[in-house]
Amino acid sequence: MKKFFMLLIVLIFILIACNHKQTEVVQVSRISENQIEVIAENLEIPWSIQKSGSTYYLSERVGSIVKVEGDMQERQRVELKKDLSTAAEAGLLGFVLDPDFQQTNRAYTYYTYEDNSGQFNRIVTLKLENNVWMEDQLLLDKIPSGRFHHGGRLAIGPDGKLYATAGDALQSSLAQDLNSLGGKILRMNLDGTIPNDNPFSNSYIYSYGHRNPQGLTWLDDGTLYASEHGNNANDEINKIEAGKNYGWPIIEGNETREGMVTPIFTSGSNTTWAPSGMDQNNGKLYVAALRGAGVYEFNLDNKEVKQVISGLGRIRDVFIDGNDLYFISNNRDGRGNPQEKDDKLYRISISDIH
Repeated sequence: MKKFFMLLIVLIFILIACNHKQTEVVQVSRISENQIEVIAENLEIPWSIQKSGSTYYLSERVGSIVKVEGDMQERQRVELKKDLSTAAEAGLLGFVLDPDFQQTNRAYTYYTYEDNSGQFNRIVTLKLENNVWMEDQLLLDKIPSGRFHHGGRLAIGPDGKLYATAGDALQSSLAQDLNSLGGKILRMNLDGTIPNDNPFSNSYIYSYGHRNPQGLTWLDDGTLYASEHGNNANDEINKIEAGKNYGWPIIEGNETREGMVTPIFTSGSNTTWAPSGMDQNNGKLYVAALRGAGVYEFNLDNKEVKQVISGLGRIRDVFIDGNDLYFISNNRDGRGNPQEKDDKLYRISISDIH
């Protein structure tokens, strides 16, 4: 009987170890400074990268959009209908240009605000007029907000719908509550209405059980992936499917439970990536990492993970255009160590990181 109990204890420890196995980062690329080009500098906590033709537009948490065109860098004012929140991690966050931006001068943004009813996040359209971005139309309001965990990423999918990531606002129970927008990935038509084919009737919710998702991207075949901050560690890269439950706060990392989805990659219980913006190229996911201080490449075929950019501090967003990988540092967000002329927009050829 004693041997049986000893064997049982050993098996329990093995199961716990397997359950919390982290994704191993197998390589850090060595890239020379002359392979990385600085496109813009002296940015103020940039959050999103967008590109129209040869012009870049970068949202800044402090409430501005930086336009970069050739050697010209211009900070454009954003006039919002609500007072921008100065809470930690809050502000002007997700930003995406309209598919017909060159004709419409329209974009979509996600921002945190404060008024006499409290602190919330909202999604609105912006109209660019005389180098000023004006809040034009309210699409969705009262997304939960708190001291942290605002979510904030916006992206337009291959289906032409607008997707948004919403954090749990430090109220973990919201993530499992289908009556709350907190802890969710949301999906809407570009006019703010609810798509008829959303998984829950008359609801913006596309998936739930998220803690603080901050990245979205689609493969060429239309498969959606998202990055998510774990609780201290256990950061996640998830394959997102309509109506699925991604477990927070009931499971995290490699834990499993019937009816809940386990991530395809996790940092494990001893490592923190703090993943944010993401993009894809040739079946690989490229993810900005704040605490991980770099850009990580996730190979969906062989499940290999590489840190392909390092040494530039906290990275908030990535954007891929052709064979070029763009990324922005976030060393001035209060948690980094700013380098000279931080923050910056960088560019490197994807072929140079392999």
